[in-house]
Amino acid sequence: MIAVVDYADRAERLEAILNRSASFSDDVDAAVRDILAGVRTGGDAAVLDFTERFDGVRPETLRVPVEALAAASDALPDELRAVIAEAADNIRRYHEKQVQQSWFTDDGDGVLLGQRIVPMDRVGLYVPGGTAFYPSSLLMNAIPAQVAGVEEIHLVSPPQQDGRPHPLVMATAHFLGLEHVYALGGAQAVGALAYGTESVTAVDKIVGPGNAYVATAKKQVFGRVAIDSVAGPSEIVVLADATADPTYVATDLLSQAEHDERASAVLVTPDRALAEAVREEVARITPTLERHTTIAEALAAYGACVVTETMDEAIAMTNELAPEHLELIVDDPWATMTHIRHAGAIFLGPYSSEPVGDYFAGPNHVLPTGGTARYASALSVDDFIRKQSIISYTKERLDKTGPKIIRFAESESLTAHARAIAVRLDDAAS
Repeated sequence: MIAVVDYADRAERLEAILNRSASFSDDVDAAVRDILAGVRTGGDAAVLDFTERFDGVRPETLRVPVEALAAASDALPDELRAVIAEAADNIRRYHEKQVQQSWFTDDGDGVLLGQRIVPMDRVGLYVPGGTAFYPSSLLMNAIPAQVAGVEEIHLVSPPQQDGRPHPLVMATAHFLGLEHVYALGGAQAVGALAYGTESVTAVDKIVGPGNAYVATAKKQVFGRVAIDSVAGPSEIVVLADATADPTYVATDLLSQAEHDERASAVLVTPDRALAEAVREEVARITPTLERHTTIAEALAAYGACVVTETMDEAIAMTNELAPEHLELIVDDPWATMTHIRHAGAIFLGPYSSEPVGDYFAGPNHVLPTGGTARYASALSVDDFIRKQSIISYTKERLDKTGPKIIRFAESESLTAHARAIAVRLDDAAS
């Protein structure tokens, strides 16, 4: 179960947590490389063969009929439909605040400089559908793309035994107005989105979570297409003081540990009594949960209640971990937040439990993992746009700046660059 660790003895546990990278074995790399090569040359036939081999089912058609999506939507319980609709509205309103506008500025001499915002033409969304299926991830990936103005959104999700994606995934897709939906999962789905097949149109970017094969496939097709990230296992850090409720802290740690055996859940606190109380609560609650075996394995390997000497030490360790999710259950969370430099998402106070962000509040739950919050951010509208630089020079400005540009180009021995400017200056002088 979860251990209480002194700050001075944190090194081994910290190293284990940070080494849970999104890299995978050579065997997975090799297998994915073969799958992608097969899809690239074999198209639909290869995709169907791999699907039958790995998922145990051969869909009659890869693309799901719109009528099937509508039927799944009709079968959705009204209460759940209302919850999904409200969550989607929250997510959409939050992401609409991220929209950027093209801009232009008059730089004098008739020169105009600017930046043009252009959405991507076509993106692919991967939604898991094996042991778990996540309509919340579909909302979080599709809505920012829609807000950005992406023209086509193509969804892939593994087929169930009836040859179609999970009904909840199909219903959510219909709710969002998605029509390009494919009964397709695994590395072969990533390959189909990257290279295109007879049934699947190649996309510009692939986003969404998946298992080791999906993550490795995204890594291998990067460059052919853009990807959101190579996501690692989920993680949470709860930074807490003596004011925290041990049960609140324990249940929030457990909420992430249930994802998989490589998930990480860490309490960092200067209060030893809290750490001991949280350990007891975790031990009490875990056996009552459906995924208790997964939770126990995750906490034994990647969980800890770290006790520091001071709150400053606790904050320093939190920044070192750069967690995907960070909860601040302290006396003054807003003041503490100003000292946090590295975190994917920050949840302030005892009522901002991490699942609030996973499902409902509005901010995106697709977040950097494995310490990458040091340089990466949550999925956003920005991930689905391109920023084009605009330059409109005039003869008057080029006459003034041309000699400087020529000098710069010649300093790099790029004489053709210099010549391209010089011929215009020569024309102006003649």
